[in-house]
Amino acid sequence: MSENRIRVARDKAELVKSLMASTENNSPFQTYADVILFAAVLGAKQKQRIPLGEISKKEPGPISMEIFIARGYDPVMKLIAIAATENINVISPDRADFEEQRVRIFEEYANGGLDLLDRELCGAVDYTERILLMLSSSIERGSTEDDRNMETAPEEFDLRKFLG
Repeated sequence: MSENRIRVARDKAELVKSLMASTENNSPFQTYADVILFAAVLGAKQKQRIPLGEISKKEPGPISMEIFIARGYDPVMKLIAIAATENINVISPDRADFEEQRVRIFEEYANGGLDLLDRELCGAVDYTERILLMLSSSIERGSTEDDRNMETAPEEFDLRKFLG
């Protein structure tokens, strides 16, 4: 199987650690993989893709792809790559270069999502409450935009709508 690991930017390591479940911040995330997946989906939805720069070597260190696969996150990672590249071939299991590209895209969107979360959670005492407010605000805005788009445009099949 793959030797690839999902890396975290060094400047986001403390945020990722703080988003883990604890009694201090009441976070909904149980694992680092959960935090990174949420951040990647958020980054993809908001079109926030940021290269990693310096990589965190300590906690959280690079996370094995096996963890993401075991948690059932691989399809989401592939959908993000398809949406980013607009190329279905990016999910080809036979090409190592495509797998590396998928990992890089996922890492960059996760980094972008973490950047958004860092700004949104600044000063928050209860991370769960703040994240829920953020999500419900996004849903309200999204449904209004979707309602307007349905009235004016014919429905098209677009994989990107599954990202958020």
